[in-house]
Amino acid sequence: MTSGQANTPRYLKTLPDDVCLLQRSLYTMRWSDMDAFGHVNNAMYFTYFEQARVDWLDAIGVTHGLVLANISCTFIRPLKYPAELEVRLYAGPPGRSSLNTYYELRDRPDAGQLCALGHGTIVWYDHAAGRSQPIPETVLRHLKS
Repeated sequence: MTSGQANTPRYLKTLPDDVCLLQRSLYTMRWSDMDAFGHVNNAMYFTYFEQARVDWLDAIGVTHGLVLANISCTFIRPLKYPAELEVRLYAGPPGRSSLNTYYELRDRPDAGQLCALGHGTIVWYDHAAGRSQPIPETVLRHLKS
């Protein structure tokens, strides 16, 4: 990768080929999730991604000792109230302490139409020591299954 590419924004149009599905979460859009234009506020997409990540970590019994290194979202189609949302969380190959995660946000009543694609790099972090730490073995086992 050239230095120019390193600073290029990421506009995800499709998921990478090497991802595995980790979690499917269903949520009901709340009235307060909307903005003045009558659709889900852009910031809420990141909240849905975060909740899917938390749901996955809870499901595998892992504490939340991590930080986000970056996050992005490609908005494909607006979500309007009322909506039943499905967030699919995927992961790419793990690094030593980091994991690229990917998100599909779909409007389920609308035949599961794709509304957004997201990407986030999460890093396991030792807050007391102030540095990254290896991905826990429990997480690595779930990534291989």
